[in-house]
Amino acid sequence: MGAITAAEEGLSSVLILEAASKPLGKVRISGGGRCNVTHACWDINDLVTNYPRGSRPLLSPFSRFACGDAIAWFVDRGVDLIEEKDGRMFPVTNNSGTVISCLRSAAKKSGVIVQTGTTVNTIEHSGDKVFLINCRNRNQTFCANKILLATGSHPTGRSISTSLGHTLEQSVPSLFSFSIDNIFLKNCIGLSFDNVHLILIVNNKKFEDKGSILITHWGLSGPLVLRLTAFAARVLSENGYKAELIIDWLGMTSDELRNLLSHTRQNYSKYTLQSFKPFQNISKRFWINLLFDLEIDPLTYWADFSLKMEMKLIKALLKAKFDIKGRGPYGEEFVTAGGVNLDEIDMVTMQSRICTGLYFAGELLNIDGLTGGFNFQHCWTSGWLAGKAIAEKNNS
Repeated sequence: MGAITAAEEGLSSVLILEAASKPLGKVRISGGGRCNVTHACWDINDLVTNYPRGSRPLLSPFSRFACGDAIAWFVDRGVDLIEEKDGRMFPVTNNSGTVISCLRSAAKKSGVIVQTGTTVNTIEHSGDKVFLINCRNRNQTFCANKILLATGSHPTGRSISTSLGHTLEQSVPSLFSFSIDNIFLKNCIGLSFDNVHLILIVNNKKFEDKGSILITHWGLSGPLVLRLTAFAARVLSENGYKAELIIDWLGMTSDELRNLLSHTRQNYSKYTLQSFKPFQNISKRFWINLLFDLEIDPLTYWADFSLKMEMKLIKALLKAKFDIKGRGPYGEEFVTAGGVNLDEIDMVTMQSRICTGLYFAGELLNIDGLTGGFNFQHCWTSGWLAGKAIAEKNNS
């Protein structure tokens, strides 16, 4: 995005140095191979709330290039997007290859040169404002008067940034699932729930929210879990990913649940607990496994459902406690929290305040968003702003 924008704005010589054999590999695998390009969020004040780190600094960049601008950018280049019910926006083809083809075609058309298989080792800034770019595997050296670092979470980008005078916030995983070793959850693998209320407690700090979750082979995942881990990323890292999770499966008050159970006793007294489930939003499998977990016989008649059983059931449905043992499988993390300190960046141009001619974009910055297209959006925005600024500086 940065290279294309700079070239389209009139910069005559633009070179991308790409370490991989093929560019845009992360785009290809994103969204399960569909590429969640952006989110249908039109109010900038609402948009920035989806960034656990970088929310306020993003107000200015998004005022110049936000979700609507990204959509228009892709539509102008032949990629129509479709909005899903949750606001996520994908190419109508449902194929990330469409986005990759668009970017590569736009780069080629604008005159951008892409050199793959080229790993940048170091970048030196000489006194005459020229950057010397030393490449490891091809033993090449390039000269440039403007540099845009867009290396994502790769350690090379962080190393180069510090060598050029920048400080970095420690990088920690964000947007990950929870590892929970619990027999009841293992018996419910594959079940999903909407409108669940989670309370995450880490070192006496509380994070809570409502949304959808999924029971997996290793514990819990789903949009709500990913959202909580994003906002709690640093404190979870500091505590070795050990925490307590309290789950309200129903989204009801204790009084509402007691009234429902009382109504069930009176009106379904001749039914067994197994044959009649009074809750619409939990499955039969979850219900039966929960009864076994609470040591309540599923063949008990509702007429014989005791107050002791009721108290156990209310606690299990509204205040179920689970010990989080760690993160989900290694490598499953969606994004990294941390990166170049935003106080050292001019967020209007994405230029370094420390090293003139150095620009930043994407995940290398201390910015990370929730799932739903928000991480790509800040990449499009920062790349576009940097490209515009680089072209303007050079043309002037």
